[in-house]
Amino acid sequence: MTSPRILVVDDEAHLRELLEIALVKMGLDVDSADSLAAARSHLASNEYALILTDMRLPDGLGIELVREVTSGDKVIPIAVITAYGSADNAVVALKAGAFDYLSKPVALDQLRLMVQSALRIGKPAENPRQSGDVKARSNGNALRLIGQSAAMQELRTQIVRLARSMAPVAITGESGSGKELAARDIHALSPRADKPFVAVNCGAIPEALMEAEFFGYRKGAFTGAADDREGFFQAANGGTLLLDEVADLPLAMQVKLLRAIQERRVRKVGATVEEPVDVRLISATHQNLAECVESGRFRQDLYYRLNVIELKLPPLRERLDDLGLLISAVLARLSVFAPQAGQVTLAPAAMEALCAYAFPGNVRELENILERALAFANDGVIEVADLGLKGGGNGRVLEAQSLDQGYLDDAGAGPVIGAAAGFEPVAAAATVLLGGSELPPSLPDYLDNIERDVIRRALTRTHFNRTKAADLLGISFRQLRYRMQRLSIHEQD
Repeated sequence: MTSPRILVVDDEAHLRELLEIALVKMGLDVDSADSLAAARSHLASNEYALILTDMRLPDGLGIELVREVTSGDKVIPIAVITAYGSADNAVVALKAGAFDYLSKPVALDQLRLMVQSALRIGKPAENPRQSGDVKARSNGNALRLIGQSAAMQELRTQIVRLARSMAPVAITGESGSGKELAARDIHALSPRADKPFVAVNCGAIPEALMEAEFFGYRKGAFTGAADDREGFFQAANGGTLLLDEVADLPLAMQVKLLRAIQERRVRKVGATVEEPVDVRLISATHQNLAECVESGRFRQDLYYRLNVIELKLPPLRERLDDLGLLISAVLARLSVFAPQAGQVTLAPAAMEALCAYAFPGNVRELENILERALAFANDGVIEVADLGLKGGGNGRVLEAQSLDQGYLDDAGAGPVIGAAAGFEPVAAAATVLLGGSELPPSLPDYLDNIERDVIRRALTRTHFNRTKAADLLGISFRQLRYRMQRLSIHEQD
């Protein structure tokens, strides 16, 4: 079995020699070129598992070689070598399709980690363009994101393409649209799939503990540090680290995170030396990071490091064609945890009401709606009243504001569905709820009656165990008690 062949392109003879020695010690075959012309000549006559190229060459720029290699039919991982402090060049190269980058002076431990990752990508069985297995996984059940709409098919295509790179990805989208699922899909299709995937909610960590949580700490570094502990970066070493809700990071932590990303080294709290880490970074946020930069809440340099490639997830209201598939998948999953419910279906009117709903909470809200409805459904059929849609399911649901600033429509009025085609589905849902074409004489009284009926059904189902009833309804015990008092619901009812 022949060793993988590497092409090194650099006009500095001593650096070429250093790279050659390091790669040969790894058991690899190496060819060298000191210019773009020489590199093209080698590429015309040889097959390579990896290309390393300097950014500045006597007859052009390494970025030209990156574009030529990544636009070809064969997938050859190509990494760039940038001068110290030239972070912008690295970002440009990654956007052009480079697999990864190394900064001068080249650290041999980082070189070895990068080469190992690149060689895993170059294996035929893991080549996204040549492997039918990967294509099947991207179109089948292996991916967690469900849907066959045009938007979802394009999203899956992007995920497969991003999986073979080391470039940082910024996933944007409204709350509940599936940002973490997209990150897990990228990891699952990447050469790092057998390594850890670590998801961190940046908004859930107290600021005083952030450095210790991200980078780890040494025994005795502070009060309570009884033992050495690894941080998130060390836990994700070799794999993928998801920075969820990255916009919530305080500015002081943003500075430390930026250094860790640039140097690919972290220093534990209480330690005197840094240690290398090999982590693919994916960030996710429902906020508009560009606006956060403008307002001074997010560092511009960190924004450019994280936002090398943006992956935008469509909200559910923009892919209602997938609603049927999503409902089937959610009900199938819920039935596993509630087998006593048997096979559950949606009444036609309930389906119409869901199609007319704005889903400000996206797929996560759909899951919550169906979970509550499953608890209230009689005879295995979910009716409109079981859904408990906000606004009672009438036309006002279309005015539901998105909770995510930066994803409203141009007028700032929030998402609107069916505005061009009229409000027929909404009117149909309202008609079903009202039991006819007449409007109620008092909307507050009408909605109170619906709420009173739903609460009584929940209490009956739980034999008036108010704690369990509150869980069924998705509210707290205190909220249920308040609503029972306001609606004059008593146990003897």
